[in-house]
Amino acid sequence: MELSVIQSRIFEVRGQKVMLDYDLAELYQVETRTLKQSVRRNINRFPSDFMFEITREEYNSLRSQFVILEDNGADSNRGKHSKYLPFAFTEQGVAMLSSVLHSEAAIEINIAIIRVFVAVRNYFTIQTSIPDEIRQLKERMSALENLCNENLKAVNDLSEDTRRDIDSVYIALTEMAERKKQLENRPRIGFKQ
Repeated sequence: MELSVIQSRIFEVRGQKVMLDYDLAELYQVETRTLKQSVRRNINRFPSDFMFEITREEYNSLRSQFVILEDNGADSNRGKHSKYLPFAFTEQGVAMLSSVLHSEAAIEINIAIIRVFVAVRNYFTIQTSIPDEIRQLKERMSALENLCNENLKAVNDLSEDTRRDIDSVYIALTEMAERKKQLENRPRIGFKQ
């Protein structure tokens, strides 16, 4: 069984990743009613965090978001207009199904399903860590931007101080040049030739 086939049958309901009973029954190669009967006979093994019956609204929402009910041929109406709401099994519920369904196929499929649930969990763990990394990068960029602005301000302040010093030197040189002209234009005292 390809993992992508199993992965395409995992849905999110009530904030949990779940598989629906008719998909599990198909994978385990049993009838949906047989799977449900086995679960009902062992209901104490399936607390609400392992398995729950979805509401009509949740079911309709899933049907509108995903094509979860397909026509399996001209003679089959399986799932087209189900009068019973499906059970939704969490990862723990799927694991518990192996203790209820005692076939080799069920065990093999169960192992594959658990692997897919783990892969999906790992994928979402990676996806949730990305926003944290982006936030950290934004903080570092902001700190670097502030540092650059401070450095630019310091350079501008230094440039302003340097400009004032150069202006002072220029003024002093101008004053010295004017004094020299005044000294050259004044009448000389002493011997005349």
